[in-house]
Amino acid sequence: MTVRADLRRYVLENHLFTDDDAALKDADSFLETGVLDSTGIMELILFVEETFALKVTDDEMVPENLDSIDSLVAYVERKQQVGA
Repeated sequence: MTVRADLRRYVLENHLFTDDDAALKDADSFLETGVLDSTGIMELILFVEETFALKVTDDEMVPENLDSIDSLVAYVERKQQVGA
């Protein structure tokens, strides 16, 4: 699977409780749409760290990195390039 597919599957199945891809647009803000709350964001961070073998530092826990599928994909890909 791709980074995008893994992240979409996780959010859809664990937070929206569906497998309907139409339930979430990649640019939708998790916080603004109510998809994730603060606890959900922490669960998402744990998923990202375990799935992609990277560490999300405190200063990286900002909406620009974690508030949508699009921002998450860009963040994970940046982290993977730095680690490569």
